[in-house]
Amino acid sequence: MTSTTSITIPVELPNGRADVSADLVIPPTPWGFAALAHGAGAGFRHPFLTGFADALAEAGVATLRFNFPYAQAGRRMPGPAAHAIATWQAVHAGLTERAAGLPVFAVGKSYGGRMASMAAAERGIDPAGVAYLGYPLHPPGSPDKARVAHLPDVAPPQLFVTGSNDPFVDPHDQLERAVASCRSAKIWWVEGGGHSFEVKGRKRAPAEVAAELASPVAAWLRATHSAAGGPA
Repeated sequence: MTSTTSITIPVELPNGRADVSADLVIPPTPWGFAALAHGAGAGFRHPFLTGFADALAEAGVATLRFNFPYAQAGRRMPGPAAHAIATWQAVHAGLTERAAGLPVFAVGKSYGGRMASMAAAERGIDPAGVAYLGYPLHPPGSPDKARVAHLPDVAPPQLFVTGSNDPFVDPHDQLERAVASCRSAKIWWVEGGGHSFEVKGRKRAPAEVAAELASPVAAWLRATHSAAGGPA
């Protein structure tokens, strides 16, 4: 039976320690673990994340969903990137210890994924792979403000799960060029999907939308681990 445990993670920030809330979801016999970060305007218990985590558990992947300090404090606007990177470092270190030798991945929705990429580029975390659920390549309508310079410095394999109607990746060839510049990366286009993978004319709950993404993402996580020499 899958178990869910609420825990607190201490994060050392430049202005002192912050404790952030997290949920650890573990299936009966996990083969891997994934830290799962929320987007800029949502906390760690948003239905999209819980639906994604539950579906990953069915695929044998344990997850640790966590808040960033600004969300923990009840603010909607993200704090400094350094705070998010420090949070990723604390979460990854704690999850690696709990994983007891099993592979540990980093997965993030939008902002949470971008912060994971920055932490990995700075070598603050060393996951087996990084998966982005709607990477915010640039603010909508501002392709001149692309957030790509650090992506070639990310050593682990990267998966960009991206809706074809996502305004954060328009034009598409900008994302394609960014991915081509990476060491090991691929794009999975979700046809008709917006930034949260909603499809016009197809009404579905966020948890359902996320659950549909989880199985292919879990398959990529397993294949990535196998390619690195882990058991299939």
